[in-house]
Amino acid sequence: MHSVTLQPSGLQFQVEEGEAILAAALRQGFVLPYGCKSGACGSCKGKILSGSVDYGVYQAKALTEEEKAQGKALFCQAKPLSDLVLEARAIGAAKDIQIKKLPCRVQTLERLADDVMRLRLKLPANEKLVYLAGQFIEFLLKDGSRRSFSMANAPHDAEFLELHVRRVAGGQFTDHVFEKMKERDILRFEGPLGTFFLREESDKPIVFVASGTGFAPIKAVIEHALHQGIERQMTLYWAAGARRTCT
Repeated sequence: MHSVTLQPSGLQFQVEEGEAILAAALRQGFVLPYGCKSGACGSCKGKILSGSVDYGVYQAKALTEEEKAQGKALFCQAKPLSDLVLEARAIGAAKDIQIKKLPCRVQTLERLADDVMRLRLKLPANEKLVYLAGQFIEFLLKDGSRRSFSMANAPHDAEFLELHVRRVAGGQFTDHVFEKMKERDILRFEGPLGTFFLREESDKPIVFVASGTGFAPIKAVIEHALHQGIERQMTLYWAAGARRTCT
């Protein structure tokens, strides 16, 4: 077991042998910036001030050799080989939100475009998912794999969880959604996850940039901001690769 200290906050947590830094932090209630958790996006990148790590498996675009030479690592993949001191910012807004594994039922399936399906999911009567607008869930598939989708509705309007699923050519899960999934089907997911959400303590203008179904978490954030009466200037750029037929 190794100790990890975050600077400049001085917060500390323990990492089990063979455990990734991010996984250990989340397990103990310390929310570090992250996105995909698979070494592909670079959202969890931070600097190692002292100590050494096994960098794990990751995509070169997410962590270059130059960045490694500067002492940086991807915390979702890096595993400590010694006690560590890291330059990383813990995000307080999400630390008290419980990550759960829950069943859900497909309430409705609605095709928004030729290759976009809107899913509405209903949780069991005694369950409620507490989340921040912009976060996502991961479906737990039978083969052990996971598929991530952002909530497209704000927490104040969460009778159902709304997801926008774009069909990916050859995608096992998205093919299932478009060809075989039916209302009342049961799925399992884990969430909420992610650190893409509004920092409400700031008064700076906001610029949103999205393409395709990447608008889903931004839609949730905008709805939340309007519901809360946040008056910061917001500008949205939403792009599509081609003209689409929508219903």
